[in-house]
Amino acid sequence: MAKTPGKKNSSGRGQRDLTVKVKTARGRKMSSTLWLQRQLNDPYVQKAQAEGYRGRAAYKILELDDKYRFLVNGARVVDLGCAPGGWLQVAVPRINALGEKKGKAVGRIIGLDLQEVEPVPGAEIHVLDFLEDGADDKVKEWLDGPADVVMSDMAASASGHKQTDHLRIMALCEAAAYLAFDVLSEGGTFVAKVLAGGAEGDLQQLLKQKFKKVANVKPPSSRSDSSEKFVVAQGFRG
Repeated sequence: MAKTPGKKNSSGRGQRDLTVKVKTARGRKMSSTLWLQRQLNDPYVQKAQAEGYRGRAAYKILELDDKYRFLVNGARVVDLGCAPGGWLQVAVPRINALGEKKGKAVGRIIGLDLQEVEPVPGAEIHVLDFLEDGADDKVKEWLDGPADVVMSDMAASASGHKQTDHLRIMALCEAAAYLAFDVLSEGGTFVAKVLAGGAEGDLQQLLKQKFKKVANVKPPSSRSDSSEKFVVAQGFRG
């Protein structure tokens, strides 16, 4: 009698292995092979492809907003380091940037990046280094006023040295926070990715001085083996 594919027989054998294995290739490092294998087996990567998001990171901002509700109708939003555009895709309908919710306030969202980003309907994307002088004035000009939300999923290029990478991303996050101080309206929200590693304490102290509430959270879509987490600072004191 033929066995049913993927079904266990009495000996416990015959279970189909649904994990995709990636073979090493000439010129490809083992770390790259493992990364590719993880991507192919990541349910959030598969979900993003099925739902039309540009990356699994879209679910991080989606989950954060589900919990803290900062992407509201009519909000003016700045997305720092917006490539490839997944966070923009999530924000546009939530702030009603396309005006599809009749009778509701229409939001605006500005995406900034060092490189060209494929357009996202409802979002205005600019190539700009937010660290350059006058970047805050440009942002407020493009938004036609202050922002309600500044968000950042930026990460510095990995060096392979854990502590160095931690310090780099914290420096980037701190710079994003200072831009937020310059462009946020009173009561505004700052959301940014950080890495656990010891240097985030100074940023936490700074944010607690500037905002009424500061939370640290690891959304479900953040990989369990990653040291990343997100800071959500709400109620900007102005």
